[in-house]
Amino acid sequence: MDGHETPRDPYIHSRGLKIPKHPQITTGRVRGALRGGTYERKECDAVSRVVRAGDCVLELGGGIGYMSTLLSVKKKVARVVSYEANPMLLPYIASVHEANGVKNVEVRNALLAPESGAPVDFHIRQNFLASSLDREADPEGVTGTVQVPRHGLADVLPEVTPDVLVCDIEGAEAELLPAGDWSGLRCAVIELHPQWIGQAGVQAVFDAMQRAGLTYFPKASEAKVVTFRRGW
Repeated sequence: MDGHETPRDPYIHSRGLKIPKHPQITTGRVRGALRGGTYERKECDAVSRVVRAGDCVLELGGGIGYMSTLLSVKKKVARVVSYEANPMLLPYIASVHEANGVKNVEVRNALLAPESGAPVDFHIRQNFLASSLDREADPEGVTGTVQVPRHGLADVLPEVTPDVLVCDIEGAEAELLPAGDWSGLRCAVIELHPQWIGQAGVQAVFDAMQRAGLTYFPKASEAKVVTFRRGW
């Protein structure tokens, strides 16, 4: 357990961060992983090895705001631009940032796509974390549908000019990453989803990083979390 909590403590303490308790988000397995310091452990271990103070980070898949908070507080990055398609998570992400004094993270409720275009349907489920673009994953669980803006890579990358990419987008990496010019990156931490993208999708991600001049870095990679960096 990371830190000491009392029954009245409104926070879960995790890796030195304060994570506000929430009846629908910090439940069960998530709560246990946060308290045990194992939440997003592979990604956290990877960024701890390759991210530097002063970096600009582009995060795809903001989740509950944990990684962006860790980057800001522990790694002292200059800026994080975080894309999170799930609008139901935005107030909670803001509460995580506020609890930890984070002021250098910009959260964009949008989908980063190979090309800009019309908004896309995002399906809300009672379990916030199960909400997704894929209605058919659990059609009975959908409680509402909202439209989320779509931002194109060709516009976003020159605007943000990231040093680091942190990407966990549930299989969309196989389509998105090959469509971008990532040659400005120093490193990238990507969670692969081979169960959805298959061997061809995994290869497409590796090829995209190679075209950008980045090399697979095994010391900061574990299982489905792969890290690439420039040079050796």
